[in-house]
Amino acid sequence: MSRSPSLPDRPNRDIDPDLSGPERLEALRAHYEDIVAIHDQLAAQLESAEHRREDLREEADRVERENKTLKSSSLYVATVEDVLGDEVVVKQHGNNQEVLTEVAPQLRERVDAGTRVAVNDTFGIQTVLSAETDARAQAMEIQERPDVGYEDIGGIDEQIREVREAVEQPLTQPELFEEVGIDPPSGVLLYGPPGTGKTMLAKAVANQTDATFVKMAGSELVRKFIGEGSRLVRDLFELAREREPAIIFIDEIDAVAATRTESKTSGDAEVQRTMMQLLSEMDGFEARGDIRIIAATNRFDMLDSAILRPGRFDRLIEVPAPDREGRERVLEIHTREMAVDGDVDFDTLADETAGYSGAELESLATEAGMFAIRDDRTDVRMVDFEDALEKIERDDSSEIVASASYFYD
Repeated sequence: MSRSPSLPDRPNRDIDPDLSGPERLEALRAHYEDIVAIHDQLAAQLESAEHRREDLREEADRVERENKTLKSSSLYVATVEDVLGDEVVVKQHGNNQEVLTEVAPQLRERVDAGTRVAVNDTFGIQTVLSAETDARAQAMEIQERPDVGYEDIGGIDEQIREVREAVEQPLTQPELFEEVGIDPPSGVLLYGPPGTGKTMLAKAVANQTDATFVKMAGSELVRKFIGEGSRLVRDLFELAREREPAIIFIDEIDAVAATRTESKTSGDAEVQRTMMQLLSEMDGFEARGDIRIIAATNRFDMLDSAILRPGRFDRLIEVPAPDREGRERVLEIHTREMAVDGDVDFDTLADETAGYSGAELESLATEAGMFAIRDDRTDVRMVDFEDALEKIERDDSSEIVASASYFYD
């Protein structure tokens, strides 16, 4: 604790009356200067005391607020499910407990079904919260249209047609479905091995429409705290409804929609709770026709049967590795910006890359370009592709040997 500054000494006010005029005037001038100096010291001390008092006032206000917070009861986030006159049904976030409670007259006009509110321990509504969505949900909205077109995807023409029918046409030509008298498919699930173009296909659909594109990964929905994942799902779909027409793309959906087990751990329970929220949000989209859902997975065998039923995913589209003709087309796509020499035979390369995915073929083209750069050339020749193919196969063999050594050492 700082000590108060001491007061300055008072000047000697006694002046010798026997002094002559000039001497007396000089003594008075010195006395005046002493008084001015003391005044300046006192003014500085007063200013310091004012600052100190302000700091103490702010400290007292902070302590008072903390004391008030400690004495007050905790508030919990809840959502109004239904309004029944002077009473409402609220569901607390996290434990999903529903309670019938009264609402104060001053809040009655501001409360409606879907309103977010803060409740106390007895579920009494204390205040109405804003309806803003989670910042993480807003961050998943893609602001710029993807620069991937259907012409950038090769070897899966049939899959492209099915996705366009199920996702693009309901957004761009809804009158076709109305004239026929059917509801468009409510969702599309793309499944197949990694690197076959599932994500690129979703981006191409977003590129062809003016719809809002919301992309999320299933692993991002698995949250640490109870109820947080389900709330994020709810906010994502609410964001899509606000921005409709919209396309929601869920990558790695197996992370949150795997087959339910009898596990009682809190982590598994939270994942299942998030999946139930996802199932709930997906129901009913077929009636609106302005929100489309695309999901992708590499592990179709892990998905729960509830997520696969019609009404949630009406089209299950397998995206396999490209066939021979598809591989040739993929190689042509990924080399169209390259200075390819005339001796490059894509037909032969397609034969030599049986089983390669689209991503692996893109990697092959990149490696061939690297070999050309290594030889100080700007044109890519057939020998570069052969060397690149040999390098990729050698690297794959090394990975297999390393994996075997890890398990058998």
